[in-house]
Amino acid sequence: QVQLVESGGGLVQPGGSLRLSCAASGSIFSLNFMGWYRQAPGKQRELVARRWSDGSTIYADSVKGRFTISRDNAKNTVYLQMNNLKPEDTAVYYCNLIQGSATYWGQGTQVTVSS
Repeated sequence: QVQLVESGGGLVQPGGSLRLSCAASGSIFSLNFMGWYRQAPGKQRELVARRWSDGSTIYADSVKGRFTISRDNAKNTVYLQMNNLKPEDTAVYYCNLIQGSATYWGQGTQVTVSS
């Protein structure tokens, strides 16, 4: 079994920055990919960024140039550095890990961008 624990959400003003962390524990394979999704009120959950164990990444168009996903393989931790935050980035952010045929989710962390 795998557990994902997120941290780092909060309230920030437009233009500000936040860094989310997600630590994975349990039976972690060497080949997997971890990422971040978000869900705003009344909207579907959407992919924000994903990073494979080989270092390759993808980003949603809406966050390219502002968000950076990184990973510490030794700690099984993935980070999301969010800069120049906008009110439309307000959402619950979920950590996601996929390995083999299994998908795991964190409990979510709220990010609110407001003045």
